Amino acid sequence: MRALVQRVAGASVSVEGDSASIGLGLVVFVGIARDDDEADARYIVEKVANLRIFEDDDGRFNVSALDVSAELLVVSQFTLYADVRRGRRPSFTEAAAPENAQPLFERTVELFRETGLRVETGRFQARMMVELRNDGPVTLMVDSAERHRPRRG
Repeated sequence: MRALVQRVAGASVSVEGDSASIGLGLVVFVGIARDDDEADARYIVEKVANLRIFEDDDGRFNVSALDVSAELLVVSQFTLYADVRRGRRPSFTEAAAPENAQPLFERTVELFRETGLRVETGRFQARMMVELRNDGPVTLMVDSAERHRPRRG
């Protein structure tokens, strides 16, 4: 599972006339791979909620989303698994099929809500218009596959 995390001053998503918005917080684009499971979702949620990417009084990244009661906008984004190594058209063979991805995406949203943070979402498998005001900008990629790799150094 991959999460592209952007620290924002505000963001919104609209789908077919419905909209949701957040203030200070994180936009979390979530991509689900074919072999992902709940352990991947738990890793992503724990990592994102606890990443110290908000500034303290000294301007250092020392404060997490939980510490600042950040709001989250969580958006399904299968294109995070695009393979662009060959040709000109991205391949999405590593992305989970919608019937497998949707329950895991919904579980991921539930897990984010269990942290106590306010969570808004788009609509799974819908064409969405996302607007955000990057703060920093701060953009990070979190990949659950990384938890199995040893740290360098």
